[in-house]
Amino acid sequence: MRAPLPRPTRAARIASAAIVTLALTLAVGCSKQGAGDPGPSTGGSPAAAPAIQGDITFNDDNLTRLDAALKSALQGKDLSQLDLAMVVNVAVDYWNAGKAGFDKGLADLGVKGTFQAPANGRLDQQLSILQTLRGQSISAFSLSAIDPTAVKSPIQSASSAGIPVLAIDSPLPAEDGAALYLGTPNYQAGKRAGEAMKAALGGRGKVVVLVGSLTASNAVERIQGFEDALKGTDIKVSNKLADNMDAAKALTNAQTAIQTDPGVTGLYGVYSYDGPSAAQAVQAAGRAGKVKVISDDSDAQTLTFIQQGVIQATVVQSPYQQGYTGAYLLAALKVLGRDATMAVVKPLLESDGSTLSSGVGVVTPDNLGAFRAKQTQLGITG
Repeated sequence: MRAPLPRPTRAARIASAAIVTLALTLAVGCSKQGAGDPGPSTGGSPAAAPAIQGDITFNDDNLTRLDAALKSALQGKDLSQLDLAMVVNVAVDYWNAGKAGFDKGLADLGVKGTFQAPANGRLDQQLSILQTLRGQSISAFSLSAIDPTAVKSPIQSASSAGIPVLAIDSPLPAEDGAALYLGTPNYQAGKRAGEAMKAALGGRGKVVVLVGSLTASNAVERIQGFEDALKGTDIKVSNKLADNMDAAKALTNAQTAIQTDPGVTGLYGVYSYDGPSAAQAVQAAGRAGKVKVISDDSDAQTLTFIQQGVIQATVVQSPYQQGYTGAYLLAALKVLGRDATMAVVKPLLESDGSTLSSGVGVVTPDNLGAFRAKQTQLGITG
């Protein structure tokens, strides 16, 4: 049971009123982003429109407003002692954008921090990172958990010690101490992938899912959304192959899937390296274009395979915003407190009341150039 809060001072009451005003202002100009909406047309007459609709708007407008509101709420506060951390699940190209956003957020706030990624996506490495950060008296940290059950104790311990924890990329149970989830609404992302596969296959075929983990909550939600999108069609998911976050294993899984069953007409790659692994296997087998590939994320290889027509579409997230807005949220949670921060965030939450969406996009050959230009503008490489 949490100890009773002290009676607020007059200054604190004034600050609280200012924060509520900011929240109301934020609510007026904002509307919820529909991550499951098909997004704007890429142009041209209906007959010329692509079967898979592209969309790279994400939730940028709302998060930009939120960043400004949090910055205003933090104005005049002492941030000099803050030391923030962003801990992700594996060192892959996908997180280059997250690091770029986090570094920019730290710079704009004028605070120090560190980005940490286990080299091989190993749970023991992630747990060791969390332990080390606690020993360094970290102020607050965001976390993309490899296994939500395994990190339960560390985040409960951190929360009890007054160290805010922000879940990113993959949700964590609120009762374990995570203040909020900032990231992709994973069910909606999976549903977008399923809709893309449905269009690519014309509503008929056999699909194999390639995934890093069958237990991580983001993967579970994505696969569920993917399968739900295929309901009512003649497309069947025949297998789900886990690779334990090993790209070489993912390639072997993809090769085995299409070699042992000629009836497989689609591969869905859930983790960032799964799409390129699927594309390599399809290309090597001489079945590019015949076996459709829908992937997640925007690794450089993935984008190249889209340009070549080997991958038909990829469902993309916004790890940059998870890093950038994540830095602002961590500072606010630590300095303003959870209740004051949530008062500002609340107008933008999804219907579950705990998810702050960083948005979902779909990249196809038609909007690939625009997506690459957007990455360059944000300083994202790799």
